[in-house]
Amino acid sequence: MGTILSVKGNCAAGHKVGEQFELTLWDAEKDATKRASPLCAFFYNMIFPYLAVLQFGGEFPWEEDKDSFQISCPDPINQVTLEIKRIKV
Repeated sequence: MGTILSVKGNCAAGHKVGEQFELTLWDAEKDATKRASPLCAFFYNMIFPYLAVLQFGGEFPWEEDKDSFQISCPDPINQVTLEIKRIKV
C-alpha cells in the first residue's frame, strides 16, 4: 500500500497528500500480474524494483521498519514523497 506523505510544489500528475494506492505486483490467487496503479508513470517506474523486493519477501537493511520505506519521485522541484508498506495477509 502506498500513501502520499508530502507534495513539494505542484505535482504534474495531480497527486495529493493522503492519496493511497494499492501497489501489488502479483495476484497469487489468479496466478497473474496486476495492472499498474494510477501512480504517476515516472514515479511508478522508479519504485518498481523496490515494490518487487517487498512483495516477494525481501527487506531493506537500512530501514528500521522492515515492512515499509519512504521514497521521493525524481522531480526535484515538484517532489512527491510516498510511503510504501507491505501488508501481510
